[in-house]
Amino acid sequence: MSVTSSRSILTYFSWAFAFTALGLLLSLWVGWSFTGTVQGMWSVFFICLVLSILEISLSFDNAVVNANILKRMDPVWQKRFLTWGILIAVFGMRIVFPVMVVSIAAGTGPIEALKLAVNNPDRYAEIMHVAHPKIAAFGGAFLLMVALSFFFDPDKDEHWFGPIERGCTRCSVMRGVEAALALVIILIVATLYPDGARAEFVTMALYGMMTFFAVEFLGRMLDSNQAGLTSGKAGLGAFLYLEVLDASFSFDGVIGAFALSQNLFVIAIGLGIGAMYVRSMTIALVEREVLSEFRFLEHGAFYAILVLAVIMFIQPLMHIPEVITGLIGVVLIGAALKSSYKGRSTA
Repeated sequence: MSVTSSRSILTYFSWAFAFTALGLLLSLWVGWSFTGTVQGMWSVFFICLVLSILEISLSFDNAVVNANILKRMDPVWQKRFLTWGILIAVFGMRIVFPVMVVSIAAGTGPIEALKLAVNNPDRYAEIMHVAHPKIAAFGGAFLLMVALSFFFDPDKDEHWFGPIERGCTRCSVMRGVEAALALVIILIVATLYPDGARAEFVTMALYGMMTFFAVEFLGRMLDSNQAGLTSGKAGLGAFLYLEVLDASFSFDGVIGAFALSQNLFVIAIGLGIGAMYVRSMTIALVEREVLSEFRFLEHGAFYAILVLAVIMFIQPLMHIPEVITGLIGVVLIGAALKSSYKGRSTA
């Protein structure tokens, strides 16, 4: 066990606790500013609290995957991910991203979209919901490739569900098998969409796959160029990959948050609190070497990502509550932890 494992688990969440307190106090101010009533103020407070809990429950698999990549990164880039990355996660994905989606969909500038969010939140939310199928197809395809690339890895020698995973490892000798399987899944799901939306779904899903390959290629190229400076550890390339991965995890949560509130600032506070806990969980997993200690934890996270990708694909057709998505992830990761404990006891 590492030296840092003696550190209390609660200390990893000190910044998250502080941000939670600040965010919830800010939610009271936002509630009073927009409603002018005590009831409205506490209503916004409660919505922010619920959004943060939902985001945390949806983020266990995100934290595990982040930790798996982060542990291989150069310490300098680890710090940058945990500092710059949180600014991108909280402000970029929770404020800038929704504004840019509305700006593009409505054909207006970012400033006009921001004014629309403040002055006409119902119209703002309506535009976001219209854009949901495109965003879900893009993000779902990216996450699908992330999950399949884990299972179809020729170097993978640890298997949780032996017959399935060993079969995937054997098939990985066929070049591009994960991409072919992803295309088959996308085409099957596309048959569920109405004729008018089918081509759009497939197009955005293909963009998601292309983004995965582009980010992976760019990451490997950048990190190979830095190998002499970082002792072969991942740097800028892994940082970019993690940011795109984080964004893909955030797509559905940001869109789904509009079911609870149409206020951009309420959503940013609630989801921003959740994002802080993802970073705290990531640090704890890396420093306490949890992934090496519990060998199937990573498997559970990637199964959860696989399920999340499929849910994102069908979410525009059939509403699946975020709490269900979160529970599926918790159950899979919990089962992986249980299997890891059994493996340790029989070792």
